[in-house]
Amino acid sequence: MSVVKSTLSDEGRGIVGHALQGALVDLVDLSLVAKQVHWNVVGPRFRSVHLQLDDVVASARAHADTVAERASAIGVPPDGRAATVAKTSGIREIGDGWIKDGEVVRAMVEALSAVIGRMRERIVATADPDPVSQDILIGLTGDLEKHHWMFQAEAH
Repeated sequence: MSVVKSTLSDEGRGIVGHALQGALVDLVDLSLVAKQVHWNVVGPRFRSVHLQLDDVVASARAHADTVAERASAIGVPPDGRAATVAKTSGIREIGDGWIKDGEVVRAMVEALSAVIGRMRERIVATADPDPVSQDILIGLTGDLEKHHWMFQAEAH
């Protein structure tokens, strides 16, 4: 049942809805992973990494809301439940306990790289059926690439 009617074709709505749902899951999980390591980072670069992680969390949460609201606007109910995120995320699981600052940086470079790769696929997939959603994905991917760059610079 769709309460909200979209001007997109059913096929287009399916393609875009799938892309937006995948983006939502990636963004929710990225925010959770970044917050988890934010709480547990230790080492000489603690403060700079700790603060950088806050930036990733804020960015991922803001973009997740935009993506979810876009899905709703085209008649696709977003699903950001914990069980859905756990089942469908493509981000490698982070272990519990303290984690050295260098390992946090490596983990974030890896997580961001994986998410960016999938976002770029979604950008391509949404080009024809919905340039509006594609624009959202392009903008958030630019932000993720900035975080990726900063963590890579931190690694060296």
